[in-house]
Amino acid sequence: MPITFRKSFRILPGVRLNINRRSWSVTTGGGKHGPRHTSSSTGRRTTSMDLPGPFGWRKTTRTKKS
Repeated sequence: MPITFRKSFRILPGVRLNINRRSWSVTTGGGKHGPRHTSSSTGRRTTSMDLPGPFGWRKTTRTKKS
């Protein structure tokens, strides 16, 4: 079983800093029923939203590193 590391800090209301072994990311939004936007240091951007019931929506894009 691999050893994992993940830590999340709340830096402002509605803003989180997430750190893991390989990268870090910033998550904003995600109030009661609003969308969440996550930007990662690896260039990955995710927008997600919880929908009523057992449903959820997610869109992920990856930017090219230069």
